[in-house]
Amino acid sequence: MEITNSTDPSLLNNPLLKLSTLPFGAFAFDKVEKKHFLPALNEGVRIAQEAFEKIRQDKSKASFENTILALETAPEVLNHVAKIFFNLVGTNTDDEMQALTKEIAPILASFSSDLLLDQKIFSRVQSVWDARTELNLSGEELRLTKKTYRDFARNGALLDAETKAKLRAVDQALSTLSPEFSDNVLKATNDYKLVIEKREDLEGLPESAVESFAEAAKEAGLDGAGKSKWLVTLQAPSFVPMMTYSAKRRLREELWMAYNARAIADNPAVLQKIVELRHQRALLLGYTTHAAFVLEERMAATPKGVNSFLERLLVKVLPAAKRDLGDVRKFKKEVSGDDSLEPWDYAYWAEKLKMKLHDLDDEELRPYFRLENVVEGAFEHARRLYAVTFKPVAGIPVHHPDVKTFEVIDDHTGKHVGLFYTDFFPRASKRSGAWMTSFREQGYYAWTADGKGAIERPHIAIVCNFTKPTATNPSLLTFDEVRTLFHEFGHALHGLLSDCKYVSLGGTNVYWDFVELPSQIMENWVGEREALALFAKHYKSGETIPIELTEKIRKSSQFQAGYAAMRQINFATLDMAWHSTDPASISDAISFERSVTAPTTLFSPIDGTNSSAAFSHIFAGGYSAGYYSYKWAEVLDADAFEFFKESGLFNKEIAKKFRDHVLSKGSSEEPMELYKKFRGREPDPDALLRRDGLI
Repeated sequence: MEITNSTDPSLLNNPLLKLSTLPFGAFAFDKVEKKHFLPALNEGVRIAQEAFEKIRQDKSKASFENTILALETAPEVLNHVAKIFFNLVGTNTDDEMQALTKEIAPILASFSSDLLLDQKIFSRVQSVWDARTELNLSGEELRLTKKTYRDFARNGALLDAETKAKLRAVDQALSTLSPEFSDNVLKATNDYKLVIEKREDLEGLPESAVESFAEAAKEAGLDGAGKSKWLVTLQAPSFVPMMTYSAKRRLREELWMAYNARAIADNPAVLQKIVELRHQRALLLGYTTHAAFVLEERMAATPKGVNSFLERLLVKVLPAAKRDLGDVRKFKKEVSGDDSLEPWDYAYWAEKLKMKLHDLDDEELRPYFRLENVVEGAFEHARRLYAVTFKPVAGIPVHHPDVKTFEVIDDHTGKHVGLFYTDFFPRASKRSGAWMTSFREQGYYAWTADGKGAIERPHIAIVCNFTKPTATNPSLLTFDEVRTLFHEFGHALHGLLSDCKYVSLGGTNVYWDFVELPSQIMENWVGEREALALFAKHYKSGETIPIELTEKIRKSSQFQAGYAAMRQINFATLDMAWHSTDPASISDAISFERSVTAPTTLFSPIDGTNSSAAFSHIFAGGYSAGYYSYKWAEVLDADAFEFFKESGLFNKEIAKKFRDHVLSKGSSEEPMELYKKFRGREPDPDALLRRDGLI
């Protein structure tokens, strides 16, 4: 069934404009071509504008159904097209897709401005909001009405015509800058190649890394004339083992410098434009800074609230971080006679110190963390905690051969919960990092096969960049990669287990300093012996991870915790500085970064490097004035996990509370109210400090 009333044959055959006939309503990735995106996007805009005009012309009294719900569903075709497009840009891009981004982003920005600055539509929204008591709105209807009203008010609906025009121009300019920033980071990451030609330059590296580097060299066509070569890149599965194990300091230095200089030639100018425009936008809307605008809809509420939170942590973390760094420096001197320590030395010597103190080497753990086993372990956690089963399904089209698909089923009812996709390995067409995303969110959709509308179940994906299998070994994860997988799986559960009426309120559509709770709490299980025993099995022998190894993991959990926490506080401080400072006072991105992060920086600045130039979370993602949320959510997840530990790791009653009051509720209620319903009280701020051994 088509979701367009156009008679244009090219649109009628466009897979992006067809309701799915595949199992579970899966999208036909095998049918879509690059040529389909722009026409489908423009048709999505036309369909939405047609619906908006109907709202404008409606002579009847504004109600929830004819105004708020009508606005909620009007752009769903457009949102579908944009969602598929930007997911592919992140996971399977090329020059043509990047060029399309520069066309599509301004169209979406213009569409958003057209709606949010439309006085007639806003008047009807305001009428519903003002009459909310008279209309007996409650629950999700009231919540969606409030959200819709605030979205309009916070994005210029109350401004005069002249100011609206200025706001529109700012939004249009911003729409192309974040993609440009992201493109520059991806290009810089892909352009760097360290080719190793001497076997002795691989000293200290585990055989798994050596084999992976050799495979990369072959794939790049670097081997020849019977001479072996090894290729190291800035992708995490390559960068991390080099920094952690390479005995060649000059190579570590070269790699560290390349990583920390990514996009430094291009992005400082781009990010300063982004910051300037965000600041202009905030001023036009009546806020003092971009941070003040963003934080109005966060648990922290204000820049002062964030800074107070970070300062409270800093009091405990800074002394611990200095001790941690001092311990590494002292150990280096004991071993080498030299206590000089540069950033490219830290991971190498910290790993050796961990080995001495805890007799724990990540390479010793890796054989127990075969990717397939870890995935099954995550699924088993979901089954034990939330009574859902993940079943592999064939015949579902995917956007890359690496992608696998699973149906999620409720164990109690046997009902379909959602569709789950996994995409685990790095490639040049994929951005670095790890994230959860969706191809379809849970909630009400007007466009259905019977034309009556329905609440649909979600299609959720997790995307990572893990060590690839080699000719002789499967994909064997580091312990950090295991934690990453469980983290993203926690986000996925938040999306999959959503049980809301409306898409805008469901799943991960929550405050950014609440969204990390479901992900970060899942990381806690992988540090527990009972949980590891479910999936940590040697890939050759099948032997369950020995108790002595799980004990080492437990005992080492607080190793260098102060240093790790300081790194996050440093990033959060940098983010807040960029978004709460008048850009007119910033003359140079590099010197500004050094100045504002000085109180949270443990190493002396290195010329030629800059974190901001590749800080995609805040300049190309959704974390502007929100990076602090990782630490904020750590307080929540540490406090929440204490609740589980008090009653049992897989206590069904506690898990049901977490599912019922957190995972299923989206933003249908205020986050603190949801947390209190789960925990019975507000979170204890000291829970994180206790977990990290800082108090």
